[in-house]
Amino acid sequence: MRIPFLQDTPSPVDPVEALLPLLEDEPERVVRLWAKRLRVETYELDLPGRDLRVPLRALMDELVRLLRDRGKDALLLWPEVVRPHGARRYSQRFEAEDLAREFKALEEVLLHLYARRNGRRVEAEVASFIVELVGEAHASAQASYARALKTEEVRFREAAVMESVLHHVDVGIMLVEVDGSVSFASPPVSRLLGVPVRSVVGPRSSMALATVLSQVNAHHPEGTGFKVGDMPFTRALRERAPVHGVWMAVERPGGGEVSLELSATPIFDEGGDLAGVIQTFTDRTEAATKSKALLSAHDELRRLQGRLLQRTRTQALGQLATGAAHALNNFLNVLRLRITLLRREFNPEHLDALDKTVGQVGELVARLQEFNVQRTEEQLGDVQVDATVREALELAGPELEQREHPVSVEPRLGDPGAVRADAGFFRELVVNLLLAERERLGDRGGRVVVETRATPGGEALLRVEDAGVPYEGEEMTRMFEPLSREVGAPQRSLLLAVSREQVRRWGGELTVENLPEGRGTAFVVRLPLARAPDTGPAARATGPAGPGVPVRRPSATRQVLVVDDDPDNARMMAEVLGEEGYDVRVAPNGEVALKMWGERHYDAALLDAVMPDLSGWEVARELRARSPRALLAIVTGMDVRGQNRANLALVDAVFRKPIDVGALDDFLGQPAAEGVAPD
Repeated sequence: MRIPFLQDTPSPVDPVEALLPLLEDEPERVVRLWAKRLRVETYELDLPGRDLRVPLRALMDELVRLLRDRGKDALLLWPEVVRPHGARRYSQRFEAEDLAREFKALEEVLLHLYARRNGRRVEAEVASFIVELVGEAHASAQASYARALKTEEVRFREAAVMESVLHHVDVGIMLVEVDGSVSFASPPVSRLLGVPVRSVVGPRSSMALATVLSQVNAHHPEGTGFKVGDMPFTRALRERAPVHGVWMAVERPGGGEVSLELSATPIFDEGGDLAGVIQTFTDRTEAATKSKALLSAHDELRRLQGRLLQRTRTQALGQLATGAAHALNNFLNVLRLRITLLRREFNPEHLDALDKTVGQVGELVARLQEFNVQRTEEQLGDVQVDATVREALELAGPELEQREHPVSVEPRLGDPGAVRADAGFFRELVVNLLLAERERLGDRGGRVVVETRATPGGEALLRVEDAGVPYEGEEMTRMFEPLSREVGAPQRSLLLAVSREQVRRWGGELTVENLPEGRGTAFVVRLPLARAPDTGPAARATGPAGPGVPVRRPSATRQVLVVDDDPDNARMMAEVLGEEGYDVRVAPNGEVALKMWGERHYDAALLDAVMPDLSGWEVARELRARSPRALLAIVTGMDVRGQNRANLALVDAVFRKPIDVGALDDFLGQPAAEGVAPD
């Protein structure tokens, strides 16, 4: 392409008015020749199939608009339009020299086309304007190119430093895209898993990750297999929220097991859209090993570990003492029953000292329970439900309102009347439920509805509802476990367990339920309405369970149902009674016990007081309704002096663990009542 001959003109020419018609009439020709010339100049670049004209056409369109609207000011404005073009060319792997050739080609194309359009004449003013216009644009694009180059060099250095740091830290890091594919895994991930994880990075990473997990026999702490879907990043992608405390165990190729703690944190871009997830792997093997060394063989004592120093309320401390006593008594009961069997097989004199020790430990546990009784001494009376709820709302109000987003309470009090309870404990019960709602709603706050009313069944109903996320089934089960190891505020489950036990002492029940259609959850308290004391013959009679229990005089007892959720207790009880000549069946929980009771005839039932589904008192209530004259006894390691008269009246005796087998045999050996045949 030849550069046109430049001519001086006798009179000045407006370069904008001279150049604008060319660009308005032949924009496509300018762009086409510019792109063609660019391909020639940058021939060595790998540009096949790339349409160079698209960005060039956009630049020409803006130039035409600026010349038409702003005249010579386009010399100042068009370079700003061209500025991003330099960064774009850098991203397309152009060299700085290629960018210079590109604008040199534009200058030649404009001069060539203008000369052809004007009889091979190019006025000095037009030539100078074209050279200056293209030169300023080139300088602006070069500045943008240099800035991108410098930034990329800094990024490269930062990436090199970061890569070195990530290689030496103990925490493995994995980057997961929004589609679930893994785009990066730091070297410690390979070290922690024991196998290279290069293959998990890429678009088909989920399949490769599944293979890696299978290869290292990844599993949950309880032994079940660990799948890709169990990785915290999958939940973080789904819920768009951090996920912490996921544990995974893997087997090293050379032997041994490694315990890893996994966490995931979602990353959002400036627009608030989810950009991916960072998942970390942390070696917790040493901590897990030490924890296992400290865990007791018994689940309840294991759950007790780490909770003793976190209790703040005196009543909570008493509840812990009761829970510890219950767990210890289960062990002592197994020992006592085993001793009974050993007496029959070996010389009893060698076991007397051991039996005496068991008795001494039992006395120690009893003294521990005395502490709880002293701390939770009640003053029972008729308590007006609505008045107590109002007092509780006033007490809890400051704590509910102190956060940035407070919890508001809407009372719907229906005046159910009075219940037989301790006024102070009942008020604290309502406060505990309100504070549990505050912890559940968290920093976002919300509204809680407190409703009271009387039910047709003669109960006072107290409901504390929220509009939060419904509970999972397992979460509802663990909520009232005072020794739960669940992550979160440990006081909540403990205080709820204390509250439920207190309600049971008053003859009621505290439960939690999900509202229909996922509208929220509710704590529900049911308590018998206060009535005048019963002065009939049944109330004046006495029996094995104490004053007020009707006396029963059965004939021979032989068919016995043992109900206990502790398999060792149940099995040893059945074995000892079996050798005494009783026909014993065992039920692991209350639901199974009720089913077995309906399938055959039983003369007596020995019921564990504390079970996960139905308590022994609830089972006794149902069995007494079915078989009024059957012998029923509660077997427990708990202190029952706080039980209400209605519960105690359901049973014929209460046996404390460790059980005196002789007393138990005397109880079952009395003449049995007429059993109830199965339907």
